[in-house]
Amino acid sequence: MSQEARNRKIADAIQRELSELIRLELRDPRVSMVTLTDVEVARDNSHAKVFFTSLGNEAQIESCQHGLQSAAGFLRSQLAHRLTIRTVPQLHFEVDSSIERGVRLSKLIDDAVADDAKHSE
Repeated sequence: MSQEARNRKIADAIQRELSELIRLELRDPRVSMVTLTDVEVARDNSHAKVFFTSLGNEAQIESCQHGLQSAAGFLRSQLAHRLTIRTVPQLHFEVDSSIERGVRLSKLIDDAVADDAKHSE
């Protein structure tokens, strides 16, 4: 198995286990309605970027990110019990803005199509 395939497998396992841990074990009121969208693991497994989305305004999402980051040590220790990997990576939580960008682009396209239809009548 190639290094990339191994890292992808580890990233998927981390995403799956973290989703469950956040949902069932985390008691931080700042962390609610969180969806993990992707995990990127460094080549040497020392760090993992965990991308997430959350409902709420910008301040609530930022607060959620701080809550996740402050729970990173707890989450990492729980991952160590659940995963059979030698090194559990340091967790870094980042807001995934790709979905928001996609919605904004989709709206712009819809508006342009509607505007075209109006002008062609």
